[in-house]
Amino acid sequence: MNPRPNQKLDLCFRAPVSQDGASVHNLISQCPPLDTNSMYCNLLQCSHFADTSVAVTLHDELVGFISGYILPDRPNTLFIWQVAVSSAARGQGLAGRMIEHILARPACKQVAFLETTVTADNDASWGLFEGVARRLDTELNRSVMFDREQHFNGSHDSELLARIGPFECQALPNVKTVSNVANFTGEKNMKIFEEIESEVQSYARSFPRVFNKAQAEFLYDEEGNQYLDFLAGAGTLNYGHNHPVFKEKLMEYILRDGITHGLDMHTQAKGEFLESFNEKILKPRNLEYMVQFTGPTGTNAVEAALKLARNVKGRENIISFTNGFHGVSLGSLATTGNSHHRGAAGVSLGGTSRMPFDGYLGDGFDTTHYLDKVLSDSSSGIDKPAAVIVETVQGEGGINAASFEWLRHLEQVCRKHDMLLIVDDIQAGCGRTGTFFSFEEAGIKPDIVTLSKSLSGYGLPFAVVLIRPDLDQWRPGEHNGTFRGNNLAFVTAKAAIDHFWSDDAFSKEIKRKGAYIKQRLDAIVDQYGEGNFTTRGRGMFQGINCVNGELAEKITRKAFKNNLVIETSGADDQVIKFLVPLIISDESLKKGIDIVEEAIKEVCDAEGRIPKERQFYVVKKVS
Repeated sequence: MNPRPNQKLDLCFRAPVSQDGASVHNLISQCPPLDTNSMYCNLLQCSHFADTSVAVTLHDELVGFISGYILPDRPNTLFIWQVAVSSAARGQGLAGRMIEHILARPACKQVAFLETTVTADNDASWGLFEGVARRLDTELNRSVMFDREQHFNGSHDSELLARIGPFECQALPNVKTVSNVANFTGEKNMKIFEEIESEVQSYARSFPRVFNKAQAEFLYDEEGNQYLDFLAGAGTLNYGHNHPVFKEKLMEYILRDGITHGLDMHTQAKGEFLESFNEKILKPRNLEYMVQFTGPTGTNAVEAALKLARNVKGRENIISFTNGFHGVSLGSLATTGNSHHRGAAGVSLGGTSRMPFDGYLGDGFDTTHYLDKVLSDSSSGIDKPAAVIVETVQGEGGINAASFEWLRHLEQVCRKHDMLLIVDDIQAGCGRTGTFFSFEEAGIKPDIVTLSKSLSGYGLPFAVVLIRPDLDQWRPGEHNGTFRGNNLAFVTAKAAIDHFWSDDAFSKEIKRKGAYIKQRLDAIVDQYGEGNFTTRGRGMFQGINCVNGELAEKITRKAFKNNLVIETSGADDQVIKFLVPLIISDESLKKGIDIVEEAIKEVCDAEGRIPKERQFYVVKKVS
């Protein structure tokens, strides 16, 4: 029977003896994907390498074992061979404590480095050793030690060498306390996720911790470690975690038994949201839209917008852009450029034509001219579209910001060819670029706008489509969804609008912080990357293009080791994406960028030579 997550077990840590060999062999056989060696090998591990190995028993039953040895040619390095933990002792952080126990032994007095090999897809082991490195306040570096083809003849995945160090063993806790094993970073309570959560998870792989608390720009894991959050729920938490004003309004509503679910029926919470949205968002910007409540996520809003545009215009084709991202349900996915997401559809994705986004063909080429040309040519092969869908700043595509001039030209092309202009403001909206809508400073007026992510203000699911009144041609119930009336989100969305958007003070603060981010990122790319790194984006929606995904990943991994949560984006994940909560303090903003800068410095120093970005087109301007 497995222990309860917080149950402390009376575990005994000791050096193995030869009589443990058979039990070790049996334990390892129950711990795939560990390779089962001969029992004779296990006997040698328990005798010749006893000083640098550990056996853990629970009521005289072997429940944990690590074999390790000091490298003969490098006496300052401990190599961990195998780590085995019985199901009876999982969820206790046992693997990490066993490593600490070995390092605290007299035999490891001179050890300053720890090495092991792990396959690339063994996320649990990477989480373990990343936790050890963080506990020791040192680095973990990766390189290929045994290659799949060269060493295993294609029969085994490549084994990556994980090298941790340098460190001082004196930094470890007193091993006398390890008999009650309850807390260790990286592994505690991970078992349930490993057992039944789908492999589709992504962010959990980049940030392998169990988080249990959040406030403003900070996240906290179960061990109480604090992290700066530069991810902000992928743009869902513009106002930070658990904003106290929104939380108070939400708790008041729940405690008075306010309606939670109401389909699309009229409720007080919905009416009050619409009133605030109309008076404080639409009217001050001279915008007139009907508000359609769709299913609760951004892709639901995009699906509704595309469907409505096609119905209104009586045409199927939609123009979308290179590197655009609009969701992963089938209609939205057809307008999305990323091959990783498109490849999972399982069916052909039609009804769209892809055009180059601003800057895609070089700085000197206005791609709206190309769009105008193909739409004017009856033999271009591009069917007359119902609409264009565009992000003013492409978030998942790599923080590609369209110029205001390009957006104005795009609007003109739409008017010329009788197409609707749909702006997907799901990630770039709600203040991210400095104004509530990301298109405001361009001076354009889209026909349809999609909003979600930070619209609720509190991270609650909520999405809407804003429709020019004459285009609101839906028949009752023609497009619906069970959760299109999230009244809890109405409450917090109204609170966010009232608190932050009753005047222009918050907008000015976003622009001020955005200017600071730009100044810092410009200085970083000037100093590091041999001139090959570049910045991109606007407002508080900016990034650093690190040329390739491998470099960017190394940088964000180092940043996470220093308690900063930050992700990458772009076709090859080559862009470090600064998606900072808009309410972040100046002190935290500086600290987070300092962490990224230090990580960039360390990676660039280790790399030696930084690759250049490929140039496909060089457009020469005619003088």
